[in-house]
Amino acid sequence: MNLFPPPQIITPDIFAELPQKFRRSDAPAERVAAGRGAPPGGCFLEGPSFDREGNLYVTDIPYGRIFRISPKAEWELVIEYDGEPNGLKIHKDGRIFVADHKRGLLLLDAQRGSVAPLIERHNLQHFKGLSDLFFAGNGDLYFTDQGQTGLQDASGCVYRLRATGRLEVIADNIPSPNGLVLNKAENIVYVGVTRANAVWRLPLLPDGTVSRMGVFIQLSGGRGPDGMAIDEHDGLAVAHPDMGAVWIFNHRGEPLYRIQSPKSEVVTNCAYGGTDRKTLYIVDSDGGCVLAAKLPTAGRAMYSHA
Repeated sequence: MNLFPPPQIITPDIFAELPQKFRRSDAPAERVAAGRGAPPGGCFLEGPSFDREGNLYVTDIPYGRIFRISPKAEWELVIEYDGEPNGLKIHKDGRIFVADHKRGLLLLDAQRGSVAPLIERHNLQHFKGLSDLFFAGNGDLYFTDQGQTGLQDASGCVYRLRATGRLEVIADNIPSPNGLVLNKAENIVYVGVTRANAVWRLPLLPDGTVSRMGVFIQLSGGRGPDGMAIDEHDGLAVAHPDMGAVWIFNHRGEPLYRIQSPKSEVVTNCAYGGTDRKTLYIVDSDGGCVLAAKLPTAGRAMYSHA
């Protein structure tokens, strides 16, 4: 029995492919020591985020690189450093924040090509390994600390860095928290819980604490959800590695569309862009490229199967 009608399949275009000159065949020593070799595409892209000029920033985790892609799909290496940049978000004042798995929360100076630590520890203890981040309208920054947590160690955390500088833990019992977004009202945090293959819902009380945390969407197959994006109607775009797809759910959690990558089965994150923010840009990490999917006309009609 089908719970929902089959989601409509959307095939995206290839917006930009990492030039061959930037693809690597070596592997960092720490990666080799962990039993991993060079990624198949010579990179592992993540963290898509647009600046005010329409440039798209993406990270390259294993090689400590951050790239800037122009609206004409031209690639520029912004920085290469000793780190593992994962999530990246740009504050409304132009500052660029990086969730680095190895070094904590960093600030990127794109003009100088340098990074500086912002927060490396909580209560004087190093993070497990940061993953992704999201800004609230008031400047509060939410970010996930994933590390190697999973069902065997459900101690992953979601943090909130207040605009005042105060760092708070809002959840500390999550098996592999990854991508996260806030709803439009900013009273719910949605978290992609990779090893539980689900999107969790974290309702926020007026004092900022979490109450009645639960499962919002349960997925299946392969690795669980990674990065996410949210639209103006609280529809969720959820990147699903190993499925090679991004799912689009409406505000009720009903599946509407499946955007299938034509390159590889490992898509990890996504961001809305374009002049009307109706185009979803998707990072295909194994393929070393960014895809672009023009979604159907927005509005409530988009959220109905009728």
